[in-house]
Amino acid sequence: MATATPPRAGSRRPIGRLGIAPYVLLLPSVVFLAVFFARPMVDAFTLAFEDPSGGFGLAPIRTMLADSRFGEALTTTLILLIAIIPVQFFLAMSMALVINAKLKGQSIWLYIYAIPLAVSELAAGIIWLSIFTQRGWLNSWLIQTGILEQPFDFLGYQNRGWLIAVIVLAEAWRATSIIMIILVAGLQSIPSDYLEAAEIYGASLWKRIRYVILPMLRPSLQVALILRTVLALQVFAVVIALAGSSMTVLSAEAFKWQVTYRGPNVAAAYAGLILVFSSSAAALFLWLLPTKNSQPT
Repeated sequence: MATATPPRAGSRRPIGRLGIAPYVLLLPSVVFLAVFFARPMVDAFTLAFEDPSGGFGLAPIRTMLADSRFGEALTTTLILLIAIIPVQFFLAMSMALVINAKLKGQSIWLYIYAIPLAVSELAAGIIWLSIFTQRGWLNSWLIQTGILEQPFDFLGYQNRGWLIAVIVLAEAWRATSIIMIILVAGLQSIPSDYLEAAEIYGASLWKRIRYVILPMLRPSLQVALILRTVLALQVFAVVIALAGSSMTVLSAEAFKWQVTYRGPNVAAAYAGLILVFSSSAAALFLWLLPTKNSQPT
């Protein structure tokens, strides 16, 4: 009597035998994305090219480009983007390696590192404001220890470098945990045999990271870079809490045009610009860090 041969582990079932089941399972997510993401995105782009008279034109784009704070908002957003990503990835990789090393008390480190995930963006800004304001505990400590005679205005508009540094510090503290969790998941998917073999052949820690961990971590790096870039381009509440009106970014200008100036067309133009930057950055990272499945065969 013939017996049925069980399918091998990892073998794929022919899609034709599944019928329409995959498409039925995908349908809710496709409908959700179409209704709540694609349609509003198209409407926002359309709004960015509508004249106040109701016709279509480039008037909102021209108004955005002529806005007195457009240049500052664009420059500050790009500076924050360039400064935040390297700092966060260095910290996140260090934290992920510590957790993946399976040291004693590993779970405690994970919980400590994940605390900022429970703090909202605005609350994070207020926390760091209490540290760096002129009456904050950092100035109090510097004066008590005799390092300063008077409080230093870290967040003043005249000290732009310090202001950007504090915003980068606050953003790095708030969102590094997200990147760390992605990298930890990627590290734990790397077979230990590879690292053990590299160690047996005398590879140093740096060489194991350079030639084993980073190449195999490429899919996680790709996701983390895209996610963090999008979040950095949307930074808003931390800047408002720490800088007030002393500094602006693209998302703050979009909010101001929508709420304060009652100019939804120009606000849509700012939002569209942020979307263009986010999409371009995602395409760049997909090209620079191709995964095995996306590489041409």
